[in-house]
Amino acid sequence: MFSSKKRLDKAYKTAKIITFDDKSKFILFSDCHRGDNSFADDFANNRNIYFHALKHYFAEGFQYCELGDGDELWENLSFDPIFEAHKNVYMLMKEFHQQNRLHMVWGNHDMVYRNPNFVKKHLETYFDAKEEKDKALLNDLKYHEGLVLKHKQTEQELFLTHGHQADTWNYTFWKWSRFLVRILWKPLNVIGISDPTRPAKNHKELIKVERRTKKWITENNNRITIAGHTHRPRFPEPRDIPFFNDGSCVHPRCITGIEIENGNITLIKWLIDTNDDGILQIVRVVLEGPRKLTDYSSNKLTINT
Repeated sequence: MFSSKKRLDKAYKTAKIITFDDKSKFILFSDCHRGDNSFADDFANNRNIYFHALKHYFAEGFQYCELGDGDELWENLSFDPIFEAHKNVYMLMKEFHQQNRLHMVWGNHDMVYRNPNFVKKHLETYFDAKEEKDKALLNDLKYHEGLVLKHKQTEQELFLTHGHQADTWNYTFWKWSRFLVRILWKPLNVIGISDPTRPAKNHKELIKVERRTKKWITENNNRITIAGHTHRPRFPEPRDIPFFNDGSCVHPRCITGIEIENGNITLIKWLIDTNDDGILQIVRVVLEGPRKLTDYSSNKLTINT
């Protein structure tokens, strides 16, 4: 059985490399857990916030990196009801993909996407009921275990992955976890009882996952690492271990993500708020940053755990 270190090593060594410079713009979201719009669909509460934010980033020329658990394929048996519930989201993702601005990572809840044949079968096309024929959706889409953003000038690397590599149960025994979620926790979730096995719901497990990840980072020249999985946003100070987490899109009443723009990194959230006239609006709020990526160069770090 592989250790956390070996799993993270593998994700890094097999990662898709994306070169960028200070003019490049990326938005990183993870843990959307898009479902079927039932009472168990945690994404449904924030879908309008998410869709508005994603439209903003598309219009502003950002590339979209989704760091795992985009689709909730533990609670749902197939992709079709998820697509029908959130079709507007997938049509927008299609536009990103057509412009080579979509980069997908698989997590434990959508681990089936590591199989290219599964991706081709379920995401290549969709059935248009109005025209009664199949149409292209995400043609030739490739999922990866990791991404590496590599700066063209400085050669600084940012390693992006879901983060469940540091969670043995949810990586190695994910099929057992999926079985338990479908049989036990989904019905209980409908009546308001959360799955305690998820790191996002179990503080002790969350701390263990973060500790293992930080250990791997320090053993690899303090490589900047950005993950999801735990749903807990992280934004370190420049002299701390450079371990970031973009949070999730299933927080109560908001979504969080990480922006990379103008050579800076920023932790943001989007939420519904009211203006002075009492009108509801979706707004972007900066939580941490922006910080220069170069502030996280390994030769500037004095490690604080």
